Amino acid sequence: MELINNLSLGFSAVLTGQNLLFSFFGVLLGTLIGVLPGLGPLVAIAVLLPFTFGLDPVSSMIMLAGIFYGAQYGGSTTAILINLPGEASSIVTTLDGHEMAKRGEAGKALATAAIGSFFAGCVATVLIGVFAPPLAELAFQFGPAEYFSLMVCGLIVSVVLANGSVLKAIGMMVFGLLLGLIGTDEMTGLQRMTLDIPELSDGLSVAAIAMGIFGLGEIMRNLEDTSKREFSVAKITSLMPTREDMKLIFAPMVRGTFLGSFLGVLPGGGALLASFSAYALEKKIAKDPSAFGKGAIQGVAAPESANNAGAQTSFIPMLTLGIPSNPVMALMISALIIQGIEPGPAVINDHPELFWGIIASMWIGNLMLLVLNLPLVGLWVKLVSIPYKFLFPIVIVFACVGVFSINNTAFAVLTMAAFGVLGYVLKKLECEAAPMILGFILGPMMEGHMQRALLISGGEVSIFVREPISAGLLAVAAIALIAAVLPSVRQTRKIALVEED
Repeated sequence: MELINNLSLGFSAVLTGQNLLFSFFGVLLGTLIGVLPGLGPLVAIAVLLPFTFGLDPVSSMIMLAGIFYGAQYGGSTTAILINLPGEASSIVTTLDGHEMAKRGEAGKALATAAIGSFFAGCVATVLIGVFAPPLAELAFQFGPAEYFSLMVCGLIVSVVLANGSVLKAIGMMVFGLLLGLIGTDEMTGLQRMTLDIPELSDGLSVAAIAMGIFGLGEIMRNLEDTSKREFSVAKITSLMPTREDMKLIFAPMVRGTFLGSFLGVLPGGGALLASFSAYALEKKIAKDPSAFGKGAIQGVAAPESANNAGAQTSFIPMLTLGIPSNPVMALMISALIIQGIEPGPAVINDHPELFWGIIASMWIGNLMLLVLNLPLVGLWVKLVSIPYKFLFPIVIVFACVGVFSINNTAFAVLTMAAFGVLGYVLKKLECEAAPMILGFILGPMMEGHMQRALLISGGEVSIFVREPISAGLLAVAAIALIAAVLPSVRQTRKIALVEED
């Protein structure tokens, strides 16, 4: 009964003209971003982050959330029709989706992706409503030591699950933590690493860093690719799957939804990990694994359900614990902070209309996406043919205006430009920027909880291992780190021994 009352509060917050408009704008922009390769929800949210300052908190979060899960829908359209995934999480969809399109079943593949995404979105939203409040209640039992250990655990697990070298990911995380130290110490009031630059007294702007690393850095990398996009659009026939098709996709849809829902909660998880895992699971348990990669409809249903479910359940740790499970959720935390709202378990009690409004907006947003996407397929495909030389100047202008509007200073724009160059260099060095952003956002929070824990214990560091929950979380972090680093160390030693011989 309480859940129904809470959802009623959420729908009353969303079902206003203003918030319905922001929800529509968010999912429409998210689909557009998902369709266009080279962009993504991270870039879009980073660019729009400063503009949310003057918005109502509920409206801004509804719009940003719509962009995130809307991009998961959009990426599948071009992946199926022209073998060009707009979103990284749609890469798996190209394997069977485009093969279906080549044999004249493009409509069936698009409908499967839409139905799977809608089903997963509805189920994941229910899971958020059911599990988030108890998790927030549990978080109220946490003290500063437990919160510090939880954040350490989240950072380590995100590093372990990051792509590429674990050692590089650790280096990026530490770099992010150091960037987070720039500014004024909350306890002592002393300035640290500000280089006597007044603008750094409040620390670096997360919007400027995010737009530089993920926006300008990505633009520079894309400008290197001078290849022309030459593709043929598959002909779309019937958009209605047959009864036999529905029987084939139902079980993969359910498995993908629950697998994606679980992986979305994990630090470093989300849509990309969910889609790959769901596809691998279906291929492993299939009676005929050889059919995958040749147009198996299950190979579309499972990853598309998983990536949308993973995108939506990643809101659970962000809203209840204040812990981002991926870079997009890190920017969502920044959006809350811009609105003067401290992320964490208190959000549900102090801002119930915000929390339940986001959940209710997901149902409405998913319905909008189902209605919007299929009729506008032709438009989305035409947009892909827009030359990139016309797109990137628009993104840069919006980014500069957005960053400047935060505090009306050119320093933020220069910061964005500097981190844009850094983002390009990191791409070249194959260093993933996500651990750096997570470290930058969680670093100041970790420091605050650590200082409070040490004050409570009278300076006894043992408080972090004396408290059972804190000790357990640190143990999980240590085990995960050792399990990830050992194979790399062994491989390095093996190479060294071969060279000596």
